[in-house]
Amino acid sequence: MPSPLPYTNALVIGAGSWGTALTAVLADRGLQVQFWGRDHELMDEIQSTRRNSRYLPGLVLPSSIQATASLNDLQPANLVVFVVPSKAVRETASTMASLPALQSARVLISCAKGIEMNTGRRLTQILHESFPTTPLAVLTGPNHAEEVSQRMATAAVVACENDDIARDVQCCFTLPWFRTYTSDDVTGVEWAGAMKNPYAIAAGIALGLKLGDNAIAALVTRALAEMVRMGIAMGGRAESFMGLGGVGDLMATCYSEHSRNHRVGRLLGEGMPLQEIMSSTRMVAEGVPNTASLHEAAKAKGVRTPLLDEIYAMLYQAKPAKEAMRALLSRDPRSETE
Repeated sequence: MPSPLPYTNALVIGAGSWGTALTAVLADRGLQVQFWGRDHELMDEIQSTRRNSRYLPGLVLPSSIQATASLNDLQPANLVVFVVPSKAVRETASTMASLPALQSARVLISCAKGIEMNTGRRLTQILHESFPTTPLAVLTGPNHAEEVSQRMATAAVVACENDDIARDVQCCFTLPWFRTYTSDDVTGVEWAGAMKNPYAIAAGIALGLKLGDNAIAALVTRALAEMVRMGIAMGGRAESFMGLGGVGDLMATCYSEHSRNHRVGRLLGEGMPLQEIMSSTRMVAEGVPNTASLHEAAKAKGVRTPLLDEIYAMLYQAKPAKEAMRALLSRDPRSETE
């Protein structure tokens, strides 16, 4: 049985599919949960019908959850969960920094995945700018919202530099079907979570081009090597990339039908223009903006990233997918450990 709760109430910020699923997880665990999103129409719908028909229609949220789009309605919370898209983290954190509901927080948890364009800052670093005295943690792993909403078996990792806080957060995200592990490598876990998305696009492209399982397996394996190389250069530890936040998340994102990034890649491989793909869904495929910010960070740090370079060329320089894949396969031979 899970341990007694270290926190009694939570605030989930961001009403996409993952925010909706995590709201249900925390309510199932027994916390009082406030659920905030910026769209008044959507939040009114969730409050009245207990469903998020836009992003996760199959889930019925418990009646105890309080959904709102009004910042003035928010009450002080022990645990605050940021689940907005990575590009919106800075603006959202800045907007909410002065709210009493967040000033009382004992921990802020980052659940988005990405690196900020131009600054190369991780999401917890951005949150720290607005909340300099509040402990920060990361929740990440191979966690598709669609499966979590159905209470299917799931594992995740909680990363925090404070071991006691990591265990407290772990306790809040421990259910018979939702298992969490802890880590103190916030840097490595965040870089792993950010980097896997572009490679999921590449895996989808390979599928769309019908390159076969051998090619996709090779691509994913070399992607992991590239992630480790980049992560270590940025201050993370190699073992973090071998865990749930690294290879676990990479596999789920590169192979799952639930993965938005994989879907974007598959459609690209089948010949659909990127702009048409992006305009056809409300869902945010983080891998597209992540590719640009990661490519910039790799160049600034001098890290060799041939896969990421080709993904960037396909997304931002209109390089044909077949030509990019051919370029990868025709690179000079080298040792697997290089």
